[in-house]
Amino acid sequence: MTQSEEAMKVLDALKATDDRRMFERYQVIHLQLMGYNQKDICSIVARSNKTVSSYIKSYRENGLKGLDMGKSPGAPRKLTENQEHELVQIVAYKTPHEAGFENHYNWTLSIISDFIQREWKQTYTLRGVSRLLEDLGLSYTRPTYILKKADLIKQTEFKNETFPALKKLLNGDIDHILFEDESMIRDYQAIQCSWFLKGKQRLIPTYGQHRGAKLLGTLNYETGEVFVAEAHRYDAKVFLEFLKLVLLKYPDGKIVMILDNARIHHAKLIQPFLEENKARLQLVFLPPYSPELNLVEGFWKWMKETVINNVFYAKVQDILLNVRKFVVDIGRNPDTVINRLCLRM
Repeated sequence: MTQSEEAMKVLDALKATDDRRMFERYQVIHLQLMGYNQKDICSIVARSNKTVSSYIKSYRENGLKGLDMGKSPGAPRKLTENQEHELVQIVAYKTPHEAGFENHYNWTLSIISDFIQREWKQTYTLRGVSRLLEDLGLSYTRPTYILKKADLIKQTEFKNETFPALKKLLNGDIDHILFEDESMIRDYQAIQCSWFLKGKQRLIPTYGQHRGAKLLGTLNYETGEVFVAEAHRYDAKVFLEFLKLVLLKYPDGKIVMILDNARIHHAKLIQPFLEENKARLQLVFLPPYSPELNLVEGFWKWMKETVINNVFYAKVQDILLNVRKFVVDIGRNPDTVINRLCLRM
């Protein structure tokens, strides 16, 4: 079997699995077979070099079967498979308070170690707990907010029915599936963790003002191409002009644009244009309050982490310049964009 054929076989397994942890393992191997170096793979899947190396080692020794849960080499497990599964569910979906630890609402390695000892009479060092959690697909990450008004039923319907139906039409009745969104990039963008001198704190200058760059963008689900336009404001007229630019960007074929329910996306002003171009452009709206389903949101996050956060911009034009450079840079490696942003759906 050639490496290309091997990569296709792994990609088929990746697309077929519903297990998040198996998806990650298949993705690592697929990236490795596609020629990505290990450092880049670690960045894409957000895993340590040790974890990625273990996946690759298991695959080389036993093929796809080597990636199955519980089949990686190492010391015998202290917990049974059922106990490990229960641990994951408790840490991921309950607080320590709910598990019987009064006045504790966030899991720490120490509390998890105590929980394991209490429930299953097994002793782990803090380092051992850390390794166990990582192996079980858990990671030490900062939470994010979820919109309380989100409709889980509608979100599930979009993920399991609406979007798969659109994908089946791709390269047939549909030529391009685009995810669209707007983003405001401010000149005092978020502070994030970064390496710096021990005992010191990096200082980021700011004018303390609220200037920023307004952007509209699309992510092509199949090709990984990102298209970004700049604006001075957000209104129906600006959005209409952006739709015209998208049609110019993709002069041939039917476009399905997936987007949120912002007021400008439903404005009366754009309706005649949509009717006139219904053979070329169709808008498909996400369930309300579902930004996590809009894949282009991942692009905005990636861009801010790379060229915006922790950087002082004296002028909005400087922000736009680096945004343009970033779009050009990732455009040189569309496979990286697809693997990072598109394969999750």
